[in-house]
Amino acid sequence: MLFDRIIKKRVASFEKEILQKYYAEVENMYTKMRGWRHDYRHHIQAMKVHAAKGEYEEITRYLDMLDDDLTNVETVIRTGNRMADAILNSKLSLAAEREINVKAEAKIPVSLTISELDLCIIIGNLLDNAIEACMELPPDRRLIRIYMEMKGNYLYLALTNTAGGRKKHNFGTTRGEGHGLGIARVDAVVKKCGGYITRASEDEAFSTEVLLPQ
Repeated sequence: MLFDRIIKKRVASFEKEILQKYYAEVENMYTKMRGWRHDYRHHIQAMKVHAAKGEYEEITRYLDMLDDDLTNVETVIRTGNRMADAILNSKLSLAAEREINVKAEAKIPVSLTISELDLCIIIGNLLDNAIEACMELPPDRRLIRIYMEMKGNYLYLALTNTAGGRKKHNFGTTRGEGHGLGIARVDAVVKKCGGYITRASEDEAFSTEVLLPQ
């Protein structure tokens, strides 16, 4: 009994650290956005000075710099749900750092019945697996697409990623069937929530769809 309590305490502490990390990362991204907006007028004034002096090459360099800076800001995804924002932005920023092309679209209610921890397990593990699979390919063939929205009373999540050296699997519905540690954790949470998960794979592509009752 004592051993079980110790394990539960350690797990709870670890889960808390994960949630705090995601919150901190997304808050940092929002701070970047606010900073860029604050500096916008300064950038305009600087370019006006260069334009008045006919320094068009300087304007071009300045615009290139702003373009790079704005690209970093645009990695922030606003779904409407703070926890989903934290998880998605944390993982997708990691994907971008690894030269993975990311296409993301998500609209989620502010309040969900699924716990923040369970949401973290599902999205985090699916994206971890997708990132790992993409890294088996050269940068120009790495791609992750993620889509999330409400479909009636269900939260719908669809994720597709390119992958190299993966075996084909038949498309089927599973509820708790394990396919590796990360996948097993996802399946267990989906089953606990009374949801459904489907998977399919083709040459260099793997897709997952999840439905969670809300």
